[in-house]
Amino acid sequence: MRILVVNWLDRENPQAGGAEEHLHATFSRIAANGHDVTALVSGWPGCARRANLDGIDVHRAGRRHTFSVAGPLYYRRALAARGFDVVVEDLNKIPMFTPFWVSAPVVLLAHHLFGTTAFQAASPPVAATTLVLERTIPMVYKGIPCIAVSKSTRADLVDRGLRRELIEVVPNGVDVDTYTPRPETKTVHPTLLFLGRLKQYKRVDLVIQAVARLAADGIEVQLRVGGAGDQADALEALAIRLKVDDRVRFLGFVPNDVKLDLLQSSWLHVLTSPKEGWGISNIEAAACGTPTIASDAPGLRESVLHERTGLLVPHDDIDALADAIRSLIRDPGRRTRMSLDARSFAEEYSWDASARRVEAVLSRVVDRSGPA
Repeated sequence: MRILVVNWLDRENPQAGGAEEHLHATFSRIAANGHDVTALVSGWPGCARRANLDGIDVHRAGRRHTFSVAGPLYYRRALAARGFDVVVEDLNKIPMFTPFWVSAPVVLLAHHLFGTTAFQAASPPVAATTLVLERTIPMVYKGIPCIAVSKSTRADLVDRGLRRELIEVVPNGVDVDTYTPRPETKTVHPTLLFLGRLKQYKRVDLVIQAVARLAADGIEVQLRVGGAGDQADALEALAIRLKVDDRVRFLGFVPNDVKLDLLQSSWLHVLTSPKEGWGISNIEAAACGTPTIASDAPGLRESVLHERTGLLVPHDDIDALADAIRSLIRDPGRRTRMSLDARSFAEEYSWDASARRVEAVLSRVVDRSGPA
């Protein structure tokens, strides 16, 4: 198949996150199976406009805030003549409306939709725009096959008017050969880990406030924050204001080898977003035998099994979050049981299996549409 993937970012983009990890892990495997995979994404200052990333032919047009215009123009100028068999629109918050400007059949790949949580992630004008654009999804993508990364995302799409029978759930995977437990590397003193973009909607502030509650109770715990984003300064200021800046380390962007070490050596992983499509970092932590404490929220409650691979707490409840952290820090036997269950849970998922299922969906769409 000749496949075009449209996404706002690629894995090399400094703003890349879980959606880009999913795109790369899935479509590099599909490319390795002999398919021709092209990615149309936005660029950033100083980037190369073309790249080959593990078999994916990457084309970068415009920048993040201009891609909605630059992307379609670049497609018409440089890519339309390639005669793609299928186009995958990776719906990452804001739709690109590909059915209006590509000629091949479209498959929508949905991680999660913001809804009103957009107002926790962006300025009011941007959030309002996101909300309005999301409301066009049932009209623009009506009757189009869709892949959702979780049951929560599928339910969200159905609630918005898309047809359930056209939505296939294909969970994210994890590289269980790379992400493996190394109990001997665990830090001597209790450590928490957040990995992800430092955006307002990720609510890392809740974890910092929980660390302050624990500090007030005399409980020693270190929070390691891996990731970059526009909330970094505000979060650092919060840690200083709460007098826990000596207990919170901001690591900035972390390369994959450092990320692996952090996941293996931390006692607990934390993710307190109000909503996620799935929560790749939860599964990566589980593969490393590190339990997760997360908000009991859509997407996250599928990637964390309460009382088995970690704990789910009411979102925005700092006392409950602090209590959950405290309980696992003080109970090594319980942590060990969760660590073993977490690894077993992660082994049920693999990028190979996920890629095969995505490939199968695309093949069915191409077969139904006939020759390009």
